[in-house]
Amino acid sequence: MTQLLSNIVTKLTEHTLNVGPLEWFYREGKTTANSDKLPVVLLHGLPSQSHSWTVIMPELVQQGYRAIAPDWIGCGYSSKPDQRDFAYSPDAFLVALSDFLQALQIEKFYLVVQGFLGSVGLQYALKNPQQIEKLIILNAPITTEAKLPWQIQQLGLPFIGDMLTQDPLFVDRTLEKGSKYTVGDDDLDIYRRPYLKTSAAGRSTLATIKNLQLNQVTSEIETGFANWQQPTLLIWGMIDPWLNFSQAEKFTNICQNTKLVKLLEAGHYAQEHWSNQIAEEMLLFMRQ
Repeated sequence: MTQLLSNIVTKLTEHTLNVGPLEWFYREGKTTANSDKLPVVLLHGLPSQSHSWTVIMPELVQQGYRAIAPDWIGCGYSSKPDQRDFAYSPDAFLVALSDFLQALQIEKFYLVVQGFLGSVGLQYALKNPQQIEKLIILNAPITTEAKLPWQIQQLGLPFIGDMLTQDPLFVDRTLEKGSKYTVGDDDLDIYRRPYLKTSAAGRSTLATIKNLQLNQVTSEIETGFANWQQPTLLIWGMIDPWLNFSQAEKFTNICQNTKLVKLLEAGHYAQEHWSNQIAEEMLLFMRQ
């Protein structure tokens, strides 16, 4: 994310928040000026973390929005409980996310989701439409045609997944395979760090992928968004090797109140390399 640093001076802060037995890590940016704009919640995909939003967040803050990006439970710097204590299922993530937002007293907001785990954010929107001002989706599993790619699927397999997820370099391989571009060393250092710190990070990744229930979840998404009313922006990296553009086209036919933006040179993790362009599209959409 070499766009970061030079031309953006807004400072992001890092926080931990204990909600019941779970500790959430989240990044936040907020303006010091009075603003009546609703906050923006940004949810990352697999095997990423909230760091992936750190170019976009200052752009939002400079326009008066409060930006909040948590690490999902089991990811990044949030807690990584044993499977006996946290099921790593969509339902478990939904309850945890709801509790997190309640603890921050966030009642209505703009929701941004990306990637595999973005599906949980979409489920949350369907269950809580009154909370969503507008929805923004970046390359996420949004139809039943979406399948977990082998690059990620193998991380959840018995024995193989145990071995792969204990090697921090799987993060490099996955992010760069999905992006189709090299990810900067400074960013990779941040993404790898949780896996270097504790073996629980790998075990949580394995459990998350093993329990993703993608077929069931995408069926729920496809059915639910046929009745979705809130304005929705779909930003699609056109060289995503895992989620075909035909899925984006199908979604826009299902969900009528959707604007589609194509990023011709972006892959699955579009915000890694095209953050400024994404921020422009988001801000334009949110102001409309």
